[in-house]
Amino acid sequence: MRQEAEWMVPSDDKILELIREYGNLTPTAIEDLGGPSAGHARNRCPVLAKYGLVDRISRGLYGITEEGEAYLNEELDASELKQNEDTQ
Repeated sequence: MRQEAEWMVPSDDKILELIREYGNLTPTAIEDLGGPSAGHARNRCPVLAKYGLVDRISRGLYGITEEGEAYLNEELDASELKQNEDTQ
């Protein structure tokens, strides 16, 4: 069972799963592939980046990190992640 953090919302898993499956994605692509709305994904991706589950590749483009992979594989407790203030 995946170990979520209190700052996470249910759609975060779907966002991470889609990025893992399809590679680097924009919020619009996340919506197009059956994920949450682009507006919601646009709000959530920076949060996931702050905690190191995704990387901001360029403006509006996100890729999964090793931590994101480990979380999806049930090898990482997301509640242990620290917020990275340098992430935009």
